[in-house]
Amino acid sequence: MAGHTTGILATGSYLPGEEIANEDLAERAGVDAEWILRKTQIGFRRRAAAHEATSDLAVQASLDALRRADIDVARIGYIIVATSTGDFPQPPTSYLVQDALGARSAACFDINIVCSGFVYGLAIADSLIARRPDTYALVIGADLYSRQLDFTDRRTSVLFGDGSGVAIVGAVPEPSGFIDFELSSHGADHRLIGIKAGGSRHPASPQTVADGEHYFRMDGRGVTEFVLEHVPPAMKSLVDRAGFGLDEIDTFVPHQANGRLLTELVERCGLTGSHTPRTLERYGNLGSASVAVALDEANRSGILKQDDLVLLAGFGGGMSVGACLLRWTTRA
Repeated sequence: MAGHTTGILATGSYLPGEEIANEDLAERAGVDAEWILRKTQIGFRRRAAAHEATSDLAVQASLDALRRADIDVARIGYIIVATSTGDFPQPPTSYLVQDALGARSAACFDINIVCSGFVYGLAIADSLIARRPDTYALVIGADLYSRQLDFTDRRTSVLFGDGSGVAIVGAVPEPSGFIDFELSSHGADHRLIGIKAGGSRHPASPQTVADGEHYFRMDGRGVTEFVLEHVPPAMKSLVDRAGFGLDEIDTFVPHQANGRLLTELVERCGLTGSHTPRTLERYGNLGSASVAVALDEANRSGILKQDDLVLLAGFGGGMSVGACLLRWTTRA
């Protein structure tokens, strides 16, 4: 399509209605509410209702984005769901989303790259739409961590919330759209984050359940060290390769992992002059949905202007880093 490239046409999000305050978690975690706020800068997080699963969050966020883009679901060619908390081990959660939306023309798949998943999904969608510029991709980040947390573990239980965010990817007028991506994987650090049981190495059994091996675990100190070592150079490499300076970035949208880490990361990346939306104070760490929800809130608030340079950064389990540099459009 002459004069067009691939980019984000619209965004959407869905946060469940139940709000969980620090006071609701403190006693079980063996801390007080002030400790949680001081250590994480998180005040609240959302929790899915008993009848909601990850696909339900993804569907509601997708409907929000489709309404805002005024795109018929029949024109969706791809549904990419980034999640590490799918409805089932199989089938893929994306197939449940397809069925609920009625997107019968869409090819669907899941990716599990934890908190980098949404950015990886954008990179995949960019390649797919480049070959079929007459169609659209729903790139969804969705996680429901409240069902996988040990609420006596203060390292994890106070951090995570449930939610979903979506970007609709399609052809946009030049010079808007995706400029470049920086994706990297660091498998040597895979033990920093994970769930030990439930897979082929440690199948579910009464013993794995009794030992709490189906809960999400994280080495917080190790994750912080990984992020501060690997994310700033990835941001600089991406921006340099694209021919820009970090001082030219209008909006920086990083994964909302922890408030103290987020503040230090912005400084280490040299992006203190950019606008950095923060959602973690209200929603906590949303896993694969984190970057998508923060991007949607920036979009809804009017912060993102035509031709702004926007830098997205995901990082998380695996370990992985995913960054995306794009020029925003409001004219898609």
